[in-house]
This record gives sequence, structure tokens and C-alpha cells, in this order.
Amino acid sequence: MARKFPSRTETLPISDQDVMPLADNRLLGERRLCAGDRVDRTIVTVNLAESPLAWLVRRNMVTAVQFEAGERLRGDFMRAGQAPRITMRWDPAPTSRSAPGANDPTTAQIGARQRFDAAIAAAGPGLGDVLWRVVCMGEGLETAERALGWPSRAGKLVLTLALDRLAGHYGLV
Repeated sequence: MARKFPSRTETLPISDQDVMPLADNRLLGERRLCAGDRVDRTIVTVNLAESPLAWLVRRNMVTAVQFEAGERLRGDFMRAGQAPRITMRWDPAPTSRSAPGANDPTTAQIGARQRFDAAIAAAGPGLGDVLWRVVCMGEGLETAERALGWPSRAGKLVLTLALDRLAGHYGLV
């Protein structure tokens, strides 16, 4: 059964027929990589349940355009190396503080950090917090609401506003 996969600008096909449920914490689906991300394959299997944003789009609480904007932000966050490390770093230890290249960020990391900062700034004041917590760090809406001191169910509204601004920044709308 051949599937048509979207380009970066097409809406993402996320429905019950596009995924294979395995367990409560795993929901596998296939995605086509854009040309810049391809290394040795064009289609990869991803866990759609790992992101609260994916959970929201599967339940039609955010649109596919908002999801795409959030995924771009999360991709830049990860490429910039801003996520906390949960395993050991296997990079060679620098020999001295003045050694060239010791802990220097790569050009890709610098570019990703600049894109991330520009996107958060485009979302506006007060909206970057919910984007960072839910989209980048993977917190659930309830957890983010509690951490930010918001009333119940305010997070979804604020998140959709932030994702709309983010989609406008990326030119998706």
C-alpha cells in the first residue's frame, strides 16, 4: 500500500489509519524527511506519542499548520543543542581552555539557535513560555498550566494563539 507523504508545506497526514498503536507510550507513524535532513533514507518511523503537540493534533485540538509550526520550533530547539542531556556526552574532553574548537558550537547549532530565538520573539511576550514548555520540553498542558500559575484549560487557548503566531512567522498561513 503506497502512501503519499507531504512536503514541508503540505499538511501532515495524521489519522488513525496512518499510525500503528503498539502500547500506551508508543504510537508509530511514518514521515518523509525534507531534502536537508536526508542522510541515508527518505522515510523514517517516528513515535507520534512522544510529543504533547502530536497528541493534540490527533484529537483535532490544534490544526496541521499549527503542528507543523510547532515541529519546526522543536527541530530548531533540538538542533541548537538546548535540550537537557539525559545520557553521557561522548565528545572528547578538551585538552585546555585555550584549545581551538574546544566546546565550540557548530555553524548548524548557531543557525538553529538564531532561528529558535527569532521564532520565540515573533510569538511575542508571554507566549514563548508555553511554547518552550509544551513544544520544546514536552510537558503536558496541565503541567505547564500549573508551572505558569494559569487556571485550568487556559493552556490550550494560549498555546493555540502562540502556534498561530509561530505559523505566521514561518509563513505557513
